[in-house]
Amino acid sequence: MTAAVSTSSSPLPLWRQFNALTKPRVIQLIVFCALIGMVLAVPGVPGWPELKRMAVASFGIWLVAGAAAAFNCLVEKSIDARMRRTAWRPTARGELSDFQALVFSSVLCLAGSVVLYVWVNPLTMWLTLGTFVGYAVIYTLVLKPLTPQNIVIGGASGAMPPVLGWAAMTGDVGPEAMILFLIIFLWTPPHFWALALYRVEDYRKSGLPMLPVTHGNAFTRLQILLYTLALLAACLLPFAYGMSSWLYLVSAVALNVGFIGYAFALWRNYSDALARKTFRFSLIHLSLLFLALLVDHYVQ
Repeated sequence: MTAAVSTSSSPLPLWRQFNALTKPRVIQLIVFCALIGMVLAVPGVPGWPELKRMAVASFGIWLVAGAAAAFNCLVEKSIDARMRRTAWRPTARGELSDFQALVFSSVLCLAGSVVLYVWVNPLTMWLTLGTFVGYAVIYTLVLKPLTPQNIVIGGASGAMPPVLGWAAMTGDVGPEAMILFLIIFLWTPPHFWALALYRVEDYRKSGLPMLPVTHGNAFTRLQILLYTLALLAACLLPFAYGMSSWLYLVSAVALNVGFIGYAFALWRNYSDALARKTFRFSLIHLSLLFLALLVDHYVQ
């Protein structure tokens, strides 16, 4: 998910600069997916103890995810400055120093880790911390500048939120959590590559080896289509495994047919406008898919 570009040349208030580093709209989706994992891990309607644990776990995950986002803004500040989509970020504009961003990220990460370890369980803390390292270090510092498959491999970190949520409520990682992981893992490439297609010049200027830059527009469009087909199969797994009923199945099929339809149209006849619509639909797709899982959980 992307943040709106600031059109003002005046600095943001300090608290808004720090808030911007956490990429709030991205964090909302992360916490939402983690919360879905929590809810699905609890049979029936959660009681007050479960609700308290969900709230605390969501807060802890939000803190660590915000820390990872802030660290990403710090290490990519020079890249962000060259891209219109990200040039507004306080680190890219030099409004926040490296020291301020690093301290802010460290404090959030430490606070979130303590919250998860003390009030949730150690497994959730270690998994969340591993996700931080996977995104902020392995993906941002190693994979992103090294390979056009960065978003595929690095997508493992982005697919972790429902696993974190499941672990928070059960203390382990079951096959149900891994099914949710697989769905987000396969959803990430077509979602991100749709964005990269209409922002290709930004990525070309940044020097990052994104797929549309290294392999071209047509190849990327084909990959988007193929991944949406694989995503359809993954989205059928909750029903096949017995996690959901027909309500989810109908919703999943409809949403995936829509995503495939966008991908097919994009493959056949490209336009920036259609790539934007595909990107926006991908966000709707994941949100409604997980919402369908949630509703289905309570109406079975």
